[in-house]
Amino acid sequence: QVQLMESGGGSVQAGESLRLSCTVSGDMFNSRFTDSLRWFRQAPGKGRDLVASVRHSGTTTYADSVKGRFTMSLDNAKSTMYLQMSNLKPEDTAVYLCNLKSYTNVNYWGQGTQVTVSS
Repeated sequence: QVQLMESGGGSVQAGESLRLSCTVSGDMFNSRFTDSLRWFRQAPGKGRDLVASVRHSGTTTYADSVKGRFTMSLDNAKSTMYLQMSNLKPEDTAVYLCNLKSYTNVNYWGQGTQVTVSS
């Protein structure tokens, strides 16, 4: 069974940094059945937006709003994905969720971690 567990959220001031972690259990992290590993965020009253993703091919993409400030990385030995967030802004405030998508379009989600940025 695939499970994703996030950590690392919190409350910071604008301009500060945070690193989110998401550990994946269930042998899917580096599996040939996995299409992509992704980070999403959902602000209050808004939809879920894609923040960053890494395809199985290694291609990494970012939302325009976070380019140059956020970096997604993987540690295959620890089955963990990270989202390093720098120069945080109040508009980055949201619940951040990690996601694993299989090639059969099955999505697995973490429980979410709150990031709050105050000005």
